[in-house]
Amino acid sequence: MSLRSPVLQLSPAAQTPLGSEVYRGLTARPKTLSPWLFYDEEGSRLFEAITELPEYYLTRTEREIFSQRADEIVAEANGHRPMMIELGAGTAAKTGLLLKAAVRRYGQIVYHAIDVSESALNEAKRRIESEIPGVIVEPRVADYTDGLGKIHAEGQRRMVLYIGSSIGNFEPPEATQLLREVRRQLSPGDLLLLGADLVKPREILLNAYDDAAGVTAAFNKNILSRINRELGANFNLRLFRHRARWNEEHARIEMHLESLIGQYIFIPALDLEVKLSRGETIHTENSYKFTDAKILSMMERAGFQIVQQWTDPKNWFGVYLATAE
Repeated sequence: MSLRSPVLQLSPAAQTPLGSEVYRGLTARPKTLSPWLFYDEEGSRLFEAITELPEYYLTRTEREIFSQRADEIVAEANGHRPMMIELGAGTAAKTGLLLKAAVRRYGQIVYHAIDVSESALNEAKRRIESEIPGVIVEPRVADYTDGLGKIHAEGQRRMVLYIGSSIGNFEPPEATQLLREVRRQLSPGDLLLLGADLVKPREILLNAYDDAAGVTAAFNKNILSRINRELGANFNLRLFRHRARWNEEHARIEMHLESLIGQYIFIPALDLEVKLSRGETIHTENSYKFTDAKILSMMERAGFQIVQQWTDPKNWFGVYLATAE
């Protein structure tokens, strides 16, 4: 007679993408939640508000680079009308600068916008098609490369936009693997435009992720609201504090939700009870900051060759254009 360990039977909700991520993260040590969980409709709205904050330099600085360099960027397609594809497009607020430049140079452009937020994509399509005649927006609700693989270029040169320093939300090995997966689905000569936030003084970074108006705090806590709403949990948002930390060793900003008391959280849809000690945190996001050398190394290991790069006068943000080798 053999003894077998009991098999843990997970609820149906725990086998959905949302449920499995929440179950995995809140049963881990330390506790974590993936940043893709931020982007329900309310989270997308809050993030757009963050991009307009005075402390949040990233969007503003990258937009300034595009406003000055958009014609140079789209000219790198070398006379070929590019199919423009954006990973994690959101509402595509900055992308319009590149699309306008592409229309000026090549005429009609097809723009494939990929994002997990349907509401953000609907807003992007409405605004871009009304403001930029000559752009056809093809929205796709999907997660990054899953969506890219379903777009057929039919011999057309592709320019993939991965901007906003979204690459910084991944652990370095995962970031390289993501870029490898993008490269696998491209043809030699296709282009990748990567936006990356650069290392800078600690105080500037902390202010960008912990603004005076508390919008980033609301964005961070919204992840708990989403779990309450979609999985029936009983998180009390007033019992959590938003924390932003600069990790010097790993060159990253970390976002956490700190429990202000010892408490138990019940998530009925997952049949899960979570114990949190006073001061214990749920780690919700990393935002890595880069140097030129790190970007060059990561791109080369993924199969890309950087052909041009741009930055702002303060050297706070970098935009890198690379070809698929």
